[in-house]
Amino acid sequence: MQTVSMASAADGPEASRNMSWSAARALAARLPDPLKAERVELSASAGRVLASAAYAVLAAPPFDAAAMDGFAVRGTGPWRIVGRVLAGGSAWSGTLTDGDAVEIATGAVVPVGAEAVVPYEQCRRDGRLVTAERDTRRHIRRAGEDALPGDELAPAGRRVSATLLAAAAQAGLDELSVHRRPRVALLITGDEVVLHGRPGPGQVRDALAPVVTALVTRAGGEVVEHRLLADHPEALRDAIGATQQVDVVVITGSSSAGAADHLRGVLATLGAYWHVDGVACRPGRPQSLASTADGRWIVGLPGNPFAGLVAGLTILEPLVAAMAGRTPPAPVVLPVTGDATPHPHGVRLVPVRVGQRHAEVVPGARSGSLRIAAVADALAVLDPNWRSGTTAELLTPP
Repeated sequence: MQTVSMASAADGPEASRNMSWSAARALAARLPDPLKAERVELSASAGRVLASAAYAVLAAPPFDAAAMDGFAVRGTGPWRIVGRVLAGGSAWSGTLTDGDAVEIATGAVVPVGAEAVVPYEQCRRDGRLVTAERDTRRHIRRAGEDALPGDELAPAGRRVSATLLAAAAQAGLDELSVHRRPRVALLITGDEVVLHGRPGPGQVRDALAPVVTALVTRAGGEVVEHRLLADHPEALRDAIGATQQVDVVVITGSSSAGAADHLRGVLATLGAYWHVDGVACRPGRPQSLASTADGRWIVGLPGNPFAGLVAGLTILEPLVAAMAGRTPPAPVVLPVTGDATPHPHGVRLVPVRVGQRHAEVVPGARSGSLRIAAVADALAVLDPNWRSGTTAELLTPP
């Protein structure tokens, strides 16, 4: 967990209520610091963010190596075949002179004195003689041409990709220093909610646990705890108190103003500080962001599935991504056409299908259903002045 700086937070509960969508999303990405660094093996660092620059330990390649199968030659030819060397084997012990050739495999050590490797497909072999029309390419990878010991491979803040992992392995690294992965606890509230199987009378299947898990994973975190709670304030307070070894507690449901919505009262008893208390968007208005004195972040998501998805994209994903050390991606903006009613006092998020140069509204979305969003490509953020054909920012669900 990390210490939350109250000075960097919003001005307080009153100032944070019904915050604009863009301000809430920006605040969630700005408030947390990246988590502390840890050194992990290359295989465990994929997708994480470098906490410090990665530097080469070895030269890459470590020796002059053949880039093609063929013959290492010196001079203009024809060449006498005087030896053979394979990848992983010892270097040829001699030194090439004009007219010499050594048969060589890709990745093998190039003999001393070689000027080029001529690929098999360019050669004609007659016994111990080889002839070819040499082109200007040498087909030799010189020692250290990719990296020398001490060269920076990637700066701090770079996300660890498969290619960076390969470059690090080539340069002799076994570990990387990356930001710790945020740990998230998911508390699902609702007496009507079941997690598995066929619901009974008056019950519904939970739809938000998969959404939260996917958003957290995409942002670079991990859901380490997943619990269903009864609609009772003591149950919620005890569950939040028990999540001491996590960085973020996500609570689905219990975030509005109904008789079974206890989050506000419970956080008051815990002395939590509110940063966001409702967002001016539809769906997803009753979403919240708070912090506890011991450094945990509390994210409240509305229980309606589509509203919960919107809130997760607005607050949860940017928060977790910032803790993982990631920088916000550049916004994707396209003209949006179709039939939708803007929200006069905020933004409306609607499912869209994306073409090459525009997006089109998929009609029929409702806050309690994810069916339409599931077949869409993105969610368009429509401001109050949007009209069919004007531009809007697009968010991609996980």
